[in-house]
Amino acid sequence: MKLLLTLLLWVSFAGTPDLASIRKMYSDVAKSESNAKEFVAKLSGVSNNDDKILVAYKAASILLDSKFEKKLSQKMDRFKEGAKLLEATIKSDPSNIEMRMIRLSVQEDVPGITGYKKNIKEDKKFITTYYAAQGAALKDYLKDFVLQSKSFSEKEKQFVK
Repeated sequence: MKLLLTLLLWVSFAGTPDLASIRKMYSDVAKSESNAKEFVAKLSGVSNNDDKILVAYKAASILLDSKFEKKLSQKMDRFKEGAKLLEATIKSDPSNIEMRMIRLSVQEDVPGITGYKKNIKEDKKFITTYYAAQGAALKDYLKDFVLQSKSFSEKEKQFVK
């Protein structure tokens, strides 16, 4: 309880998080419930008017957090909320490679029963096609994702090496 209060106080004074810290957290967010909750807390102050990449990470945090809901109806409502927000964000900027990576990372890990796996091939192709045109920092981040991704075969991963 004390940790939760500390996190909530920290978030209320911290304002909008910086993208570098969010990227750093994202790779470990699915490893535990506490990581997921910390990620949700860090992004709780992000509004739909903020940087669209941060909004996409907020959507991913909602999707990840949904798996820790106790009641099935709450789990489904939270999942739908996150998926709807992520899709709307990507629709607002469909050429954003990082938002496509976020969606791919979510879709490769959600259960098939959710029906939220329809963009995996499309996002893989997008990332493969536009990877070379990205700046160095984003390329490094994307490379780390691709190399650990379940969606890319070893042969397909060659474009980042």
